[in-house]
Amino acid sequence: MSGDRLTHVTGDGDVTMVDVGHKDKTERRAVVRTRVKLNGETFALLEGQALPKGDVLTTAKIAGIQAGKQTGTLIPLCHPLFLSYLDVRLTPIAADQSIEIEAEARTTAETGVEMEALVAAQIAAMTVYDMCKAVQRDITITDCRLVHKSGGRSGTYEENPG
Repeated sequence: MSGDRLTHVTGDGDVTMVDVGHKDKTERRAVVRTRVKLNGETFALLEGQALPKGDVLTTAKIAGIQAGKQTGTLIPLCHPLFLSYLDVRLTPIAADQSIEIEAEARTTAETGVEMEALVAAQIAAMTVYDMCKAVQRDITITDCRLVHKSGGRSGTYEENPG
């Protein structure tokens, strides 16, 4: 928001893409995390690469990266960005039978890359869901959030770890 005004809404109430042409290009980075919760049986099958649809973690990584690159076509009014870096990291967490997903996006542009990181993380999570649903129907995708943002006029944001 810019003051009390929504930036994607004109004074007449019409939706619009924000003009960022006047803004300086700066290095920008965003990191998003989310989690996919599985049951013990599904988690064991995933770790043993024994799920019917194949290598879940590699497939989800590729799906997340591909999706993040398409953010400008998926989210209305989102600027298409040239990404200098996009990665999705999936980490199995045995303690709670979950997969932690972290997506990181970087660019040098006039606008941020939070949406690209969000899309990458969520599509990776949905891919894990899709590849595991044959053996478990009550999979939960949870805790999706921005944990880091830097670059641009608003400065750096870091999630409060406490």
